[in-house]
Amino acid sequence: MVQLKDKVCVVTGSAKSIGFEIAKNYAQQGAKVALIDIDNQVVEAAKSLASQGYAAKAYVLDITDQQKVFSCFDSIVKDFGPVWCLVNNAGVVDQRPFDEVTPEQLDKIFKVNVFGTVYCSQAALKTMKDLGDGRIINFSSKSGKTGSALMAPYSAAKGAIIALTHALAFEYANKNIKVNCICPGITDATGVWANVSEGYTKNLNLPREEIIKKFTAKIPLGRLTRIEDVVELVQFITVSGDYCTGQAFNITGGREVH
Repeated sequence: MVQLKDKVCVVTGSAKSIGFEIAKNYAQQGAKVALIDIDNQVVEAAKSLASQGYAAKAYVLDITDQQKVFSCFDSIVKDFGPVWCLVNNAGVVDQRPFDEVTPEQLDKIFKVNVFGTVYCSQAALKTMKDLGDGRIINFSSKSGKTGSALMAPYSAAKGAIIALTHALAFEYANKNIKVNCICPGITDATGVWANVSEGYTKNLNLPREEIIKKFTAKIPLGRLTRIEDVVELVQFITVSGDYCTGQAFNITGGREVH
């Protein structure tokens, strides 16, 4: 089992929700944590960890700008040291009928979910290669394995993340860098689910309570994914998954089995 003390871990999309909880978990294990988000709220999130004595710092960043990403990671290395772990949690979702998808929506979905993951991974790999060790954990989705109705661009982008994960795992195995991704189902108490449930309420013309029942009924374990479920899986991949690479781990309560 890997010890995280003094290892540098970067978590994107960490102003709140899943990303923040992953960052907090790393910090509690002694890691030096860089919290990245386009939302200025990430500054207060990092301060809340630093006030408890943890090594944490915020970096406000638009991950769709490659040069800004590279500059940000240079700052992280100066502040904390070489990056050992990167969690590409940042993402956006949008929901609408396929024939209403606009070029602007398609562009945003792919730039944040795919391009942002590529740029952050490129930046982190610079130091991981020198270390001869590292972890990259990408966020795909259940929708990246079995596409979701009314979410075609998001499904396509998350499918791309799985393929990217496979490719990087093969390319960097000889550097001892493990690259995996996780594929959560609907995760309660997150901005993504708030956005998606609102979209389904509009597009399916059903009250939110019925939307929740409709989707929960599809899950063999009978409940939505919880944030702590995701944090626990990320924790396993980070510290215990030394022989795991190129995997797309489902965390869907049994709904997704391939």
